[in-house]
Amino acid sequence: MLPVLIEKVVYKHINKSLLEKKEKFICNLDKQEINDFIIRNDATETYSSFSTLHSEFLQLTRLPKKALIHETIFITEPRIIEEERNDYMILQYDFIYEKKAYRLEIGNSLSEIKELTFTIRFFILIVLFIILAVTFLMDTFYIEYLLKPFNKIIDTKIRRVNEPDTFDHTPINSHSTDFQELDAVLNQMMDRISELFNKERQFIANVSHELLTPIALLKNKFENLLQNNSLDDNAIDKIASSLKTLDMLKKVINNLLLISRIENNQYEANETIDLKELLNNLHEDLKDRMDEKGLTISINLQHNFPFIGNKTLIHILLYNLMVNAVKYNRKNGNITVSDRFLKEKYYLSISDTGIGMNESQASQIFNRFTRINSDQEGQGLGLAIVNSIAHFHHIDIEVTSVPNEGTTFTLLLSNSRKLN
Repeated sequence: MLPVLIEKVVYKHINKSLLEKKEKFICNLDKQEINDFIIRNDATETYSSFSTLHSEFLQLTRLPKKALIHETIFITEPRIIEEERNDYMILQYDFIYEKKAYRLEIGNSLSEIKELTFTIRFFILIVLFIILAVTFLMDTFYIEYLLKPFNKIIDTKIRRVNEPDTFDHTPINSHSTDFQELDAVLNQMMDRISELFNKERQFIANVSHELLTPIALLKNKFENLLQNNSLDDNAIDKIASSLKTLDMLKKVINNLLLISRIENNQYEANETIDLKELLNNLHEDLKDRMDEKGLTISINLQHNFPFIGNKTLIHILLYNLMVNAVKYNRKNGNITVSDRFLKEKYYLSISDTGIGMNESQASQIFNRFTRINSDQEGQGLGLAIVNSIAHFHHIDIEVTSVPNEGTTFTLLLSNSRKLN
């Protein structure tokens, strides 16, 4: 809007200048000048004068007797002055002198004004872009400076926190009372969460004691009953079935307690684990089960990757994956364990030639109590335990499976990521 305002101011100034020139001309107009104009007997009945470079002109014209008289008007129109066409701001003043009508026209060229306006527009446009760029940079750095405490709160007290016990209660330095209040509220919230976590852990410990103890007592009583020679075969079968149920219940409780302890980070993860040795030991442990189904196992580990974690938990993870590869494999099938490095990350794959899964089944296998095949024994907690252990060690698991062809579990292991 600035060039438009400047243009209006300039036009107003030109109009004022033209009015002053008109007043000066009229004041100095006398009979002698009019007579000179008449005596000249110009066919155009026009008296004209021009300034240098045709920037201004003055023209006096006699009007017809019946012409319409206007006092003073301003018009903008092109005029040809000495064969040169320019746009002019023109003051037209009609007056009567000695009973004769005349029209005085005083013009001021607008070419310089237009050039000046264009220059101002161009200059203001450049200044505007400079101001926008400087303002953007200043706002960016200023906002970054203002939000520095907020980003520090997010990074230190939310993003890096995996459990309440590792929460940093150190106050964040900030001049903003809002950020100070946010920091205080987060500290209070994490204190409450930590208290709830501790209560949950205590509850789990109590449950493990309260549930496992009566199960053990019942199991002992049933085992003692089996020693009674007076029992018939029907009673013995019922007691044996009850013992089996108690064993299954005990196993379910132990698995749930294991998952809970893992998710509550109640394990250390600072042992160096030889994966090749661990897999070879598992092969020996499961050899009898594999021989029953005629399975062939191939362990092809080309790299020695010393993984840092909890050896017991990694053993449970690999054991459950190997057991699944045996359980859901077809007779005389194959199990293949291989590894590779890709983009400085270590991949460990366990493949079988079993029944496989469709996409819907594969998306649910890590849920608790989920069983793909109801014909197989189990409580549906094996892969839930695998998922919890993998999450605890920051291991990514990829599952690829084709029905009736087999399933591959791929573990992405890395020691660069910080453990809980």
